[in-house]
Amino acid sequence: MSQPFKHLLVIDFETRWDRKDYTLSKMTTEQYIRDPRFKAFGCCIKTYDVPGIVWVTHKDLADTFNAIDWSETAVLAHNAQFDIAILSWVYGAKPCFVFDSLSMARALRGVEAGNSLAKLAAEFGLPPKGDAVHSTDGLVELPEEVEMELAEYCKHDTYLCEEVFKRLTAGYPSKELKLIDLTLKMFTNPVLELDQEMLREAILEENTRRTELLNRLGIEESTLASNDKFASVLSTMGITPPTKISKTTSKEALALAKNDAHFQALLNSNNEDVALLCEARLAVKSTLERTRAQRFLDISERGRLPVPLNYYGAHTGRWSASKGSGLNLQNLKRGSFLRKSIQAPAGYSLVVCDLSQIEPRVLAWLCDYTELLEIFKSGKDAYAQFGAQMFGIPGLTKDSHPDLRQSAKSALLGCGYGLGWASFAAQLLTGFLGAPPTRYDKAFAKQLGVGAEFVNEFISYEPFLERMKDIPHTCTEPELIVHCVSAKKIIDKYRDAAQPVKTFWEMCDALIKRSLVEGKPYTHKCLTFEKERIVLPSGLALRYPMLTGEPDPKGRIQWSYGEDKKKLYGGKLTENIVQAVARCVMTDGMLRIQKQYPCVLTVHDEVVVLVPEAEVDDAEKWVLAQMTMVPKYMPGIPLAADIGHAQRYGDAK
Repeated sequence: MSQPFKHLLVIDFETRWDRKDYTLSKMTTEQYIRDPRFKAFGCCIKTYDVPGIVWVTHKDLADTFNAIDWSETAVLAHNAQFDIAILSWVYGAKPCFVFDSLSMARALRGVEAGNSLAKLAAEFGLPPKGDAVHSTDGLVELPEEVEMELAEYCKHDTYLCEEVFKRLTAGYPSKELKLIDLTLKMFTNPVLELDQEMLREAILEENTRRTELLNRLGIEESTLASNDKFASVLSTMGITPPTKISKTTSKEALALAKNDAHFQALLNSNNEDVALLCEARLAVKSTLERTRAQRFLDISERGRLPVPLNYYGAHTGRWSASKGSGLNLQNLKRGSFLRKSIQAPAGYSLVVCDLSQIEPRVLAWLCDYTELLEIFKSGKDAYAQFGAQMFGIPGLTKDSHPDLRQSAKSALLGCGYGLGWASFAAQLLTGFLGAPPTRYDKAFAKQLGVGAEFVNEFISYEPFLERMKDIPHTCTEPELIVHCVSAKKIIDKYRDAAQPVKTFWEMCDALIKRSLVEGKPYTHKCLTFEKERIVLPSGLALRYPMLTGEPDPKGRIQWSYGEDKKKLYGGKLTENIVQAVARCVMTDGMLRIQKQYPCVLTVHDEVVVLVPEAEVDDAEKWVLAQMTMVPKYMPGIPLAADIGHAQRYGDAK
């Protein structure tokens, strides 16, 4: 990597804490650092690869940091989100580049592995992490002997951080180091603002709505919040409380969760009293929006919104919400007041760009699904075009066959990884991929081309009926059969139309044994399959440690990996690969954008960019071009994106 800095410092802060009420175990990083009680007892500073570590005590920290030219100074820390936030928020010091050994360890060793400084030191054969004898719990001022001991403890941590980094950095992709820097700056250099008035109004409206519902029903919150009490109320209304077999205990349990098909059926019941009761339960049980709104409001009173993301938070490399952050900006509902409360500072706009159908496009490219690639290249309605191919209806459109077009969309987005009909049918009843709950009826089955012969084959095969009975449902058995045969017909039609995808599953299934287990290298396009890993275009790899296979009762080998024995098969491996490669496409675009405008938030396949209002029209076109630029490692892939801009995030698109 061409270095955007002249100096690299290794740092580690030691800070005030109190186990009773002022500790990171009870507070988020943002709360803790912005709290009036915050105090840095001191900080160790070391020039990278130069002997000597300096402990700077509290009274000298400001002068020390003010004397450093941060425009040409980079910083390394372990869990840099914490240390760099202190530098930035407390001392106004903004390093030109940030390295984080914790983020690197996640990518190289896996998100499930222990990546604490102590664990890494032990595994790299370094001296063990220190253990200060004197506790600083509750102290505001440090006695001299305690500070001396704390300084030595901190110096050792600083030494370990540098040594761990040296072992991690050899061959680490420079692009990924830039992504770590980009991710950490979303948190440590926050620019997004929150609309306090909107948040206060939304909290008040939600509380009023909940109170009105409870008063209308004459029921206490505690009754709705309790499964048993809620079930009793249903019984008094002549409704048999729905049940299911718990996956945890394998025993019968109440099916009253928001995503249970039974509960969804009651929520959408024609009985208005029952529907109102369920709506009131959701208002009481679903406290997430209210809680996040209050958290947003609390943050706004302390400053701008730091975006808490874990670089390489998932197995496939995608971001995840920082653990303990109290916020998951990855699942804000579209159109919600929470999205709209997030806004650009005065004089700026937010350009929001979202890659369109990126996973189906990547999958089609990887498996040479020419017909689907041509659909994407046409720029027309991909779901309608695929539906025309899948159902054999030339000219199918959203207007002419809305239900079939929606089914084609579900198949295209959800069935590329070997999804079976039973899982598909069950997910439809609770809302497939965020869509409203759907139960296919006879009219739709007829539209699909489901005939008597197909139905008879289904009901005469006992394993199908057994799987069907395991699907949570509130409809009659004949209605469930219609729904399931329709779901199976869609899956069958997808697989008939998408033969190249099936072939790719089979290839991946074979490579589990040949390459991931036996270690025989195999290259497919931009992927290299090796012993227990698949090297990606980024230079990083999907990892499958401790991969083993055991025969099932029929003698078929079932593969699993990791300490928790996660299952692995061709369809699952395909899903991992597609999501990891899609992440490479996404991040390449973000890094190109970052050279000119800061990326201030990312949600799944979407990037949010801060742009001066005067430049927004030209910037929007430029951002779109960066996100849809064809990668050199994926020649010919047709990329597309949706884009918009607004002062508020929720209004951008």
